Amino acid sequence: MVDDWKRRLDALHAELVRRDDPVAWVTEADAVNASRRYPYMALRGPVFGIAAQEPAVGPGWRLLLPVVDGMPQQARDGLHSHLWFKAKDDTDDPAVRRELLAAVAVLEREPVNEVEVLGVRYRVVRGDEFARSGEDGLEPPRPTDREPVDRTWGVHSRTPSPDTGFVLDPDQNGGLIAGALKLGLRDFAYDDSRFPAEVRADSKGAAAAYPDIVLLPVGFGVAERDEKGWRPHGAIMATPHEARDLLYGAMTDIWPMLYQLDEHEKAEYIKAAEEFKAAGHANEVRVGDRLYRICRIERLVRCGPDGPEPPRRTDVDEYGPSKMHPTMSEDGSLHYD
Repeated sequence: MVDDWKRRLDALHAELVRRDDPVAWVTEADAVNASRRYPYMALRGPVFGIAAQEPAVGPGWRLLLPVVDGMPQQARDGLHSHLWFKAKDDTDDPAVRRELLAAVAVLEREPVNEVEVLGVRYRVVRGDEFARSGEDGLEPPRPTDREPVDRTWGVHSRTPSPDTGFVLDPDQNGGLIAGALKLGLRDFAYDDSRFPAEVRADSKGAAAAYPDIVLLPVGFGVAERDEKGWRPHGAIMATPHEARDLLYGAMTDIWPMLYQLDEHEKAEYIKAAEEFKAAGHANEVRVGDRLYRICRIERLVRCGPDGPEPPRRTDVDEYGPSKMHPTMSEDGSLHYD
């Protein structure tokens, strides 16, 4: 197995040399520097999304919904809504609508991790979210990370998630350092004693059953440092600027109201936020004894012979399936029960 991965890394290196691509070399050098400065992995935990295997497109699996949900049921709910709206808006054929609604009915009742509809397999996929860390904490964005062309503040426009349509192919070329990381993560499992024994056993079993690693598109988020370490705030964003804008909006609008800050505290946050915004590409801001940082967020999905890993038996849901939308007839009419 190690020899196989050595051959893969050698092939990646040969391809990098053959391409003679200055941008690729700079990106690779950036990744090398980051791996030295931030050599450790800070695990946040599992995330979930939806993948689809569609014969008309190809034999592989592609992401339908981003792998960002904290519970499997959230991903099931996303698939539930996707199929319901597909039945409502994308067909006039009663037979097609009937099959879509049959899958919706299953998702209303059962916490299933896979359904097949109209020849397409849909699966709840499990990933692990992590960030790199070093002596100064979590890794911030790299100089080569992409930014939006229009870096507007406060308009809440978002770059579409790079997860959508992403092919879950363990053999895809992500660069030499990414290949080395995938090799290092093959045997990764939860082994810390803070995890219950059954969670550790599930993790070890997953490493054997789903040995191949896919690295998802990198994301960016806000983390706060306190006496216990780093604590994430908010959603994963597609670019560093959008994470900065998220932090700016939280400091000026959301947090003062949510935490009921007094006038002095509110003024402190707004002043710090405006200075952060004026800096343009800043990745840190401090308010009193609170430090906020824009962090680089990575995720992996395990794959095996039958595709991406589904949720594990020890993954936790805080709620179950439910009816989310009005009843729909085969002719497309809606009934508000």
